[in-house]
Amino acid sequence: MGRRNPRPRGALESEVVACLAAADGPLTPAQVQTELGDDLAYTTVLTTLSRLHDKQVVTREPHGRAHVYRLVGGRTDAEAGLTAREMRKLLDGGVDRASVLAQFVGRLDEDSEQLLRDLLDRRRSGFGPGDGPLA
Repeated sequence: MGRRNPRPRGALESEVVACLAAADGPLTPAQVQTELGDDLAYTTVLTTLSRLHDKQVVTREPHGRAHVYRLVGGRTDAEAGLTAREMRKLLDGGVDRASVLAQFVGRLDEDSEQLLRDLLDRRRSGFGPGDGPLA
């Protein structure tokens, strides 16, 4: 039987990221399952953690017969990385990229547009998104 109220796309990953961010240390899948409650199956939690590991959002270390998981960076970095990955998948989905990007940029507020310009300028200068604060 399926869930009556399925989560929106990516919501479970976000919940797992939030759970790991709130933890004092690494967690096993069973601990994540307990924290999230909501009658999630162990295999669902394990699959979600495995996917986050494949996306390099979490690290995985052996711990007895299981593994423990922890965020690679903070919650903000993890959420930003997952969002950027989704945006990239949508752009690579076969639609007219120029049109999609034009629509996106056309709907930005002034502050977001300036931030995007600053980030593009930094990229052209050889700096990455995590290379210090924007000037």
